Amino acid sequence: MGKCKTLTVNGTPYDVLRLLGKGNGGYSFLVRSQTHPPVLYVLKQIHYGPYDYYQYADKMQAEIRDYRKLRELGVKLPAMLDIDLDHDRILKEYVDGPTIYELVLADQMQDDYLEQIRRLAKRLAAKRLNINYFPTNFVVEDGVVHYIDFECKPYKDTWDFENWGVKYWSKTPEFLAYVAEHTQRDPQGAGAEG
Repeated sequence: MGKCKTLTVNGTPYDVLRLLGKGNGGYSFLVRSQTHPPVLYVLKQIHYGPYDYYQYADKMQAEIRDYRKLRELGVKLPAMLDIDLDHDRILKEYVDGPTIYELVLADQMQDDYLEQIRRLAKRLAAKRLNINYFPTNFVVEDGVVHYIDFECKPYKDTWDFENWGVKYWSKTPEFLAYVAEHTQRDPQGAGAEG
């Protein structure tokens, strides 16, 4: 067995256990603390790509700003534990559970999860905000749905939950087309945690 890859956050080393997903804003890795071995975290490495719909001058500042905004609004999020501005890395709490995407694939979705998101979407719409409602961005831990991405945008009804997100929260034609397309490209799975 080969040696684990190590990434640091402000000089503190973490062993990379596996890639959790690649989103539009970065790669998320499951990491273990070298100083406290049983503790797991998520390390997000921000990446900069040619996305015309992402016009951030500074993605790190956008992540921090969005996190604070969503936290203030009471959105269930993993805690942002450390920020390494020199290396564009964020250390987050690890929310242990399946993604909504995985639950839909396994026919294990529950009506309560959908209701939790509908209530959240309604609250956010009232504040004129949208989040990324794609099901890989939500993890269920102890029956509670957590938004594991920090992205939020000004509200547009075309991108709200009922007009866009809900199409991917059950085995709809849109969901199945996404699965087919991404399974061909990545047979390991189609995770997209941001």
